[in-house]
Amino acid sequence: MFESLSERLGGVFDRLTKQGALTEADVTTALREVRVALLEADVSLPVVRDFIRRVTEKATGAAVTKSVTPGQMVVKIVHDELIRVLSGDGPAEALKIDNPPATILMVGLQGSGKTTTTAKLAKRLKEKNGKKVLLASLDTNRPAAMEQLAILGAQIGVDTLPIVKGETAVQIAKRAKTQASLGGYDVLFLDTAGRLHIDEVLMDEVKAVRDIAQPRETLLVVDGLTGQDAVNVATEFDGKVGITGVVLTRMDGDGRGGAALSMRAITGKPIRFVGLGEKMDAIEPFEAERVAGRILGMGDIVALVEKAQETFEAEQAERMAKRFAKGLFNMNDLKMQLEQMLKMGGMQGLMGMMPGMSKMQAQAEAAGLNDQMLRRQIALINSMTKKERANPDLLQASRKKRIAAGAGLDVADLNRLLKQHRQMADMMKKMGKGGMMKQMIRQFLGKGGMPDPSKMSPEELAELARGMQQGAGGAGGALPPGIGGLPRGITLPAGLSGLMRKK
Repeated sequence: MFESLSERLGGVFDRLTKQGALTEADVTTALREVRVALLEADVSLPVVRDFIRRVTEKATGAAVTKSVTPGQMVVKIVHDELIRVLSGDGPAEALKIDNPPATILMVGLQGSGKTTTTAKLAKRLKEKNGKKVLLASLDTNRPAAMEQLAILGAQIGVDTLPIVKGETAVQIAKRAKTQASLGGYDVLFLDTAGRLHIDEVLMDEVKAVRDIAQPRETLLVVDGLTGQDAVNVATEFDGKVGITGVVLTRMDGDGRGGAALSMRAITGKPIRFVGLGEKMDAIEPFEAERVAGRILGMGDIVALVEKAQETFEAEQAERMAKRFAKGLFNMNDLKMQLEQMLKMGGMQGLMGMMPGMSKMQAQAEAAGLNDQMLRRQIALINSMTKKERANPDLLQASRKKRIAAGAGLDVADLNRLLKQHRQMADMMKKMGKGGMMKQMIRQFLGKGGMPDPSKMSPEELAELARGMQQGAGGAGGALPPGIGGLPRGITLPAGLSGLMRKK
């Protein structure tokens, strides 16, 4: 998401921050490049014009050009304006799911991922908010649409309204409302029918359902890959049906992000969530501050910590932290780190969240540092015996041939893995001797576990970022800023740093 825009803006601001003193002409030239970058990212022209005008007014004054760090001041101004464009007058409120049963009406065009998104949101509300959710498909037109939602509901452990053939969308909505009330459900999702284009028949049906259901929220699901057409669809739906928020899907495949940057400014409706893949947990709340940071290559510390919280068990993390503090690091530990990286979004997803790493995503991909490589390395470790995993020094020529053959790979692949393991083991020993790992344990485990990032102050988040950056320096590695240790003993970035050294 936003890869091309982030790369373009990163180049512009790198030149600005390295320049030292700035003239108004320097700022104007840089903003001209920013304007082109935004337009190429498919951001609406009126939005771009307003954005550049506001940034220019703030960035060309003497207070900026004569400041100690003028380049960084310009970056901050652009960052603040990005937040304003993405969030409008204020951040989007949480979904209104109080006073059960709260009805959420899902609308959108056919093919936008509406049914899958409905299931993703239901899973999120069930697991993160502890809500009892009922799903109901009102799509009487698309073949097997109702069956699709029933299958997804079974996969995520959420109830779906029994299918009764021959009912209209309005009749299904009435039955769903009754079932939600009698069954003690907290949230009712109504998945309406989509069309290949906006037409009056669709709108009339959605209006009729809306009038019956009286939804607490009406969420429009649009395909982020359609760019400005997504904004047009949102404008049409809001004008004819009325929506309370937008969910952008397939944002993992959109390197431009123009729809996200234009949506709030043009429609006035908040982007509530973004879909980032096909898996049922591949959906995230859309938070302007964090998105702006990722666009400008500042990473997303909060998202990184949240991912770690979701995918790593506390007891397991504490055991690993204590082992690493003693300088212990075997193949089982490496396998755990590699699996952790995949759970947390894979190579590209993690690098996008880590400060200073987003610019290296393309280089890493070109160098073969991707999820496929991680899976090959896990296959090699799985091909080892328990003794070999615990003591990699046992691996001589005959054992290496057996392990490589068992994983369907070459001995050269295994040798690279062993070299990576040695480098990471050395790093752990240095961190253990220097007391860095113990300091991390005291800082994060001594406070009753990993901090809740949603409750952390900007100063605490900044301290966390600094700790991550120091993790690499303390290990003695000449690595880019942002590669270091994670809280609760999750040394994923150390694992990433070992991969970066591999080449």
